[in-house]
Parts: sequence; C-alpha cells; structure tokens
Amino acid sequence: MDCKGTHPSHVRPEAILVMREVGIDISGHRSKSVEEFAAQHFDYVITVCDNAKESCPVFPATTKRIHWSLNDPAAVEGSEEQRLAEFRRVRDDLRARLRLFAQERD
Repeated sequence: MDCKGTHPSHVRPEAILVMREVGIDISGHRSKSVEEFAAQHFDYVITVCDNAKESCPVFPATTKRIHWSLNDPAAVEGSEEQRLAEFRRVRDDLRARLRLFAQERD
C-alpha cells in the first residue's frame, strides 16, 4: 500500500466528495511528497499510514512524531457506497483526533 506523503499520486474523487459534504473544498488540492517540506521546521509530524510510519524521512530531534494507524480508505473494495462509507469513517476519525490533539495543546 502506498501512502500519499511517501508516494504522491492524485487526490481521490471519494476524498473530494466526502470533504465537500462537511463544507471543505479540496478539489484544487494535489498529493504532495514529504520531500517538498524537507527544509521546513515542524513541531509535530503525524503519520496516518503504517507504511508511512516506516518510510517517513528523518526529522530533527526536536520534531515530535505521532502515529495514528488508520485504514487506507482507497484500499477498500466494494460498491461505491461502501467505499464512500470508509472515506467518511476515516474523515470523521481524523477530525475527532485532530480536535483532541488541538485541545490537548491549548
């Protein structure tokens, strides 16, 4: 399984659709390589794919690495509704985790 940050490709139409459902337009976005951010400083790096956790580049010692093991919704096979349901589940899981992450840092 390729994770977008380590092997960028395209933004999945299912992701665009389920994000639009919550008022977020990502239709103009593109998948980016972590290499594009190599010269930037980050306080935190959060990986969400087990493969990315293992192949993520090395960041400075001051960068805190966090891993949230999430299923890749693009890997789900089945009907369109089954695939969209998994994209929604992962979207909602990420939203909840990010809210908690932000609250813990306030």
